[in-house]
Amino acid sequence: MDVQKCFHMTGGIGKTSYSQNSHIQKNNSDKAKWMTVESVQQIYLTTTPKSFGIADLGCSSGPNTLTNIRDIMDEIEAISRTASQPAAPEFRVYLNDLHTNDFNALFQALPKFYSDLKNRQSSGSPPSLYLAACPGTFYGRLFPDEYLHLIYSSNSLHWLSKVPPGIYDDNGKSINKGSVYITEKSPPEVAEAYVRQFQEDFSLFLHLRSKELVSGGGMVLILTGRNNPNHIDGGNSFFWEILSRSLATLVQKGIVEEEKLDSYEVHFYAPSKEELEDLVRKEESLKLERIEMIETETNTGGNGSDGISYGRKVAMTVRAVQESMIAHHFGEEILNELFEVYGRLIDEEMVKQGIRAYSTAAVVLRKL
Repeated sequence: MDVQKCFHMTGGIGKTSYSQNSHIQKNNSDKAKWMTVESVQQIYLTTTPKSFGIADLGCSSGPNTLTNIRDIMDEIEAISRTASQPAAPEFRVYLNDLHTNDFNALFQALPKFYSDLKNRQSSGSPPSLYLAACPGTFYGRLFPDEYLHLIYSSNSLHWLSKVPPGIYDDNGKSINKGSVYITEKSPPEVAEAYVRQFQEDFSLFLHLRSKELVSGGGMVLILTGRNNPNHIDGGNSFFWEILSRSLATLVQKGIVEEEKLDSYEVHFYAPSKEELEDLVRKEESLKLERIEMIETETNTGGNGSDGISYGRKVAMTVRAVQESMIAHHFGEEILNELFEVYGRLIDEEMVKQGIRAYSTAAVVLRKL
């Protein structure tokens, strides 16, 4: 399966869209906002450019990316006032995702975004902002040399460039039967293949971005992580285990072929803090300024104030992320029943156990 041709968050603004079901991702970026603010301050005061280049890599199509951009702009404007700068810089903002992304949904939100920027100005004119889409994989080159001051990526870098080839045997059959990710019953070769693919992808990402950053520029990277060396961490892997079980339920009902389940794997990897530290150290032009593990999920179940169960909310979130890949592999007709089962299984598990899931937030700077 060609990830670049198939993978995208569910577009539009409908009830199953990413736009309506990205609250968990927003919570992750919100918990790391203090690190974003500190890094923006450091980068701006180090570089003090007249034109500040920002790229959001893996922007998707929901409201989160414009909120993040607005917060970054607000911070730089506040710094420019307190640092006695003659004026705030102009902003060059580039929104990046795969070509399959629903960029139209972002563009349609821009009039309100510009209006809000104007209304937030207590005096004077709104900031000069030049915004454009930049489609393409961030595992390839995107920008000219020394072009950007800040690269921001939230909830994206845990997605691999492809399903690790090492999980297939000589006949092209997956050795990870019945599972879509690393589980306790997976052969050791499965985890090894995922580790190798992440190392290859993340190293390439760092190398390419180091060329695109100005001296003193930097990156804020927020991605799903795990808080221990064990790949079966009981948190983030839990959601993939439930997806495997949900698909297995449909196999038992005769809705999904067992061979289809056995051949489906996700292009995802949740690295440990130590893995990230090691890979950044190997890219000599960069330095790791700060890295933190952030607990992003401690829910113990139950219904929210809106009366919707936790399991149902998680199911809608996972559907908005995985719908494109699942529909391509299994067919669209299974989606409603699959995620109904998924939500129910999550709620059942919540009675037995809570969930502790983590993100890793890292600030990486290009050396002066």
